[in-house]
Amino acid sequence: MKAHDGLYIDGAWRPAAGGDVIEVVNPADEQVIGHVPAGTALDVDTAVRAARAALPAWAATPPAERAARLTGLRDILLACRDEIAETVTAELGSPPQFSQAVHAGVPIAVAGSYAELAASHSFEERAGNSTVLHEPIGVVGAITPWNYPLHQIVAKAAPALAAGCTLVLKPAEDTPLTAQLFAEAVHEAGVPAGVFNLVTGLGPVAGQALAEHPGIDMVSFTGSTAVGRQIGAVAGAAVKKVALELGGKSANVILPSADLAKAVNVGVANVMSNSGQTCSAWTRMLVHASRYDEAVELAATAAAKYAGRIGPVVNAKQQARVRGYIEQGVAEGARLVAGGPDAPRDRGYFVSPTVFADVTPEMTIAQEEIFGPVLSVLRYEDEEDALRIANGTVYGLAGAVWAGDEAEAVAFARRMDTGQVDINGGRFNPLAPFGGYKQSGVGRELGTHGLAEYLQTKSLQF
Repeated sequence: MKAHDGLYIDGAWRPAAGGDVIEVVNPADEQVIGHVPAGTALDVDTAVRAARAALPAWAATPPAERAARLTGLRDILLACRDEIAETVTAELGSPPQFSQAVHAGVPIAVAGSYAELAASHSFEERAGNSTVLHEPIGVVGAITPWNYPLHQIVAKAAPALAAGCTLVLKPAEDTPLTAQLFAEAVHEAGVPAGVFNLVTGLGPVAGQALAEHPGIDMVSFTGSTAVGRQIGAVAGAAVKKVALELGGKSANVILPSADLAKAVNVGVANVMSNSGQTCSAWTRMLVHASRYDEAVELAATAAAKYAGRIGPVVNAKQQARVRGYIEQGVAEGARLVAGGPDAPRDRGYFVSPTVFADVTPEMTIAQEEIFGPVLSVLRYEDEEDALRIANGTVYGLAGAVWAGDEAEAVAFARRMDTGQVDINGGRFNPLAPFGGYKQSGVGRELGTHGLAEYLQTKSLQF
């Protein structure tokens, strides 16, 4: 797509207040593919004012009509699925097949789910002698990351619109073209002017202005735990609601009774997916001592198959960060069995699919989120040891458990301090709540729980 040279505010593309622009770079070949405006605090203020002006009418719009707009939005996204996939491939470097199936396909499904929820959800209920109303929380400031550019936008915008909220979106500066495509779809779907607004820009400028703006009632942020803390502090000072989907260091626990080959192969695929740039990736594989050597060999073989198949990481800074973690893993005594810190290509921000063995729980690569195609394989002695290791980080976003008996896996999963656990390779469910324990965040996305984040309650006593 051709990049817009304006911001989408109050139903139209408008020039930014300043003249600065952001280069959009294809991470696979390091070529500039477009420019977008670097929005300022003044632009954010204009967008928030438009959202506030549009709020009363949109909040009063019957849920069935909001559902119809969301259905139209879903249909438009479906019709331009190929363009979405091509855009994500260009600005994120994602392989075309993955862009088509996941980067385009998943958000289309999520948009459809919220169209259905907007029509079927009960926005009021009885509780004794009271009527409890579920009303839109107001104007939402949505700040989204680059790793799943359309999915993260839809996971915030769709429930906010379904709830009757208006919003201002500040997308990641690395992947703004996908956000512009979404704004075009919103416009074509007939969403009223001011209900959805898009301000491209840098996090410390546009993102901070959005989080701090007194006209914002709620901030929904997905990104690093460090930035999430800052946003939480700003929002807390203003007593405004936050929803934070942050980092992860998820454990893939393979119990002795599991189908080891399947568990390892699926686990490696999970980590290599999206070049490891997935907050819920199972980056720690926990294997019983009696099967550890076999698992390491299987993991190394599986990872080698991804060499030349996975895309780059998003930019040069991220490439250097991931390679730095690999070097640190070697320095701390972990054993490389696949990949390594050397760049596999002369051009593009590629990182080799990497597997470490002999990783201990206290090592940096077992504690910190790397956000690249790097897997750590850890040994445990018994189930209590496995649970201690699995719960032994500051994160609690996702995880997996494998066992020959499903009940055994479920029993272990119930003891994990994490927001979502896949049992024996359970499939992604767009209706299931997604979010973390501990420093992985506050709040939930997707399904009815995601809708509830954008509602506040009022009780009427009779």
